[in-house]
Amino acid sequence: MKLLISNDDGIYALGIRALANSLAEAGHDVTVVCPDRERSATGHGLTLHQPIRAEIVESIFHPSVKAWACSGTPSDCVKLALWALLDHPPDLVLSGINHGSNLGTDVLYSGTVSAAMEGVIEGIPSIAFSLTSFSSSDFQSAAAFAQSLVAQLAKQPLPELLLLNVNVPAVAAAAIAGVKVTRQGIRRYIDVFEKRLDPRGKTYYWLAGELLEEVDEDSSLSELAPTDVQAIRDNYITITPLQYNLTAATGLASLKNWNFTFPD
Repeated sequence: MKLLISNDDGIYALGIRALANSLAEAGHDVTVVCPDRERSATGHGLTLHQPIRAEIVESIFHPSVKAWACSGTPSDCVKLALWALLDHPPDLVLSGINHGSNLGTDVLYSGTVSAAMEGVIEGIPSIAFSLTSFSSSDFQSAAAFAQSLVAQLAKQPLPELLLLNVNVPAVAAAAIAGVKVTRQGIRRYIDVFEKRLDPRGKTYYWLAGELLEEVDEDSSLSELAPTDVQAIRDNYITITPLQYNLTAATGLASLKNWNFTFPD
């Protein structure tokens, strides 16, 4: 398959090397276009007020991998690849393997998920891969599962245009309980701003989010699928199908009965 791979951890991240090299060794046609530095938590931001530069990168990946380092955001990287750098559109857009989880409401901030979502917006099925640890540097299990999932999708394509958000627990391969299809959970944070002074005596703030609680969005859906947060706790690899249409269907139904008026 023809694969485009990006990330938000940057061109030198171990995760993207593990993903790209594993898939290249499996015989796929792999192109990497990713940020030239870390761009975590950039969401779906695009660069509009300055030029975007892309430089060819050699000697980092498997010899068959074509790679560019881009000055823009993860979404910039995928958009630039699809519209300027690639001769033909890929079969899949992949993002990751991210260093750290992307569970629940984290996906709204994630540059990893946003890079993959850019592929979906352009009509290409996409997968975001994350390893649920900031400290572990062992991406072998996540890369092996990515290789297996891509091979499965080559034989059995997705029935509709989707983003699959995949999280792999950071445990030994023997401790992984299996694979579960999950729904998006909720993770709540307390956003703590630490007030500091720079060497010139000027005030600045440093944001550090503290996880307060993890809440099941709707217990009535538990029979349909567990949440990604719940399944990761049990050491399952989670696959959560996502879409970019955020319309709340229940809201449409309830708001139809409202009597809205425009003030004179």
